[in-house]
Amino acid sequence: MSEKSKIEELIIESTKSVEIEEDPELKFIDKVIQDYAPEIAYLYQIREDEAEEQQIKTGRLHESRILGIILQYYLEGKNKITTGEVEKEYKRYFKEIARSTTSTYLNMLKKESTLHTERDGRVAYYFFRENPPIGITHFWFTRIFCIVPAYFHRALFFCKLYTNAGKYIQQYINDPDNRDINDILKRNFKFITGLIILNIFKNRSSKCVDCQFSKREIYIKLEERITVAFKDRSDVLPKELTEDLIEKYSEIPMFNGAIIKEDSIMEDIAKEIARGADIFKKDLDFQITVSSRRKASRLKQIKIYEEDNFKI
Repeated sequence: MSEKSKIEELIIESTKSVEIEEDPELKFIDKVIQDYAPEIAYLYQIREDEAEEQQIKTGRLHESRILGIILQYYLEGKNKITTGEVEKEYKRYFKEIARSTTSTYLNMLKKESTLHTERDGRVAYYFFRENPPIGITHFWFTRIFCIVPAYFHRALFFCKLYTNAGKYIQQYINDPDNRDINDILKRNFKFITGLIILNIFKNRSSKCVDCQFSKREIYIKLEERITVAFKDRSDVLPKELTEDLIEKYSEIPMFNGAIIKEDSIMEDIAKEIARGADIFKKDLDFQITVSSRRKASRLKQIKIYEEDNFKI
């Protein structure tokens, strides 16, 4: 069996062994992916770490993940977090560790002057000694920070927009005399938002390729799969839509993406997506028609591959 086939088999085995996430927010993301891009369902959430599997460099791995969790909060405008908050987010994305282990690594990061602390009575708050850099090459950034929490939370933000497409079309572009147009715009809004979500996970997998702890070959294949799903849905769209809207919102600020902090910005972004859904109606109509056929073809190919390789 070729190396490529081994990776394909490992990825498909992962899709069969992954259980539906118990966490309600991750289940919510999964529901949107199942609706928008079923050909990558379960694949997008693969989190494979060579270091953890082989029990090497686990200390550095825990530190990287903890800093990534603090980064997630930081990007949302919350600069100080508690041990309990770190513990809660850690078990959402990774294999659960004891609270004492979390505290140990938080205190080690404090001793190294990576983090500072403030106390409010018996509660200790941790925060970055220096703000994370903006516009850094992701190769260097992923040597320190795990970027999984930041990307998953950005995806969650847009999943909320996706499921409220009808509300935002009615709010910003509603035509009371033309229900058919409103339905088309709702479809377009969901399509654009889904593309942003796909690109978020594509961006995430491309960063995981350079992580010192990851199974690199898995993330390379994962990036390829999501890239295909993204191109199937975007290759005939104008650059004004893909670059000025989709690319901008699907990247985190560290790598020159848009900053999303304030609660009010959800309305601003929804308004911008609704405007794109209206302005690019013809382009989106053609793209959706083409991509629907491609999606059906991809799902058929995956089914055939699974049947050929995993017969009982």
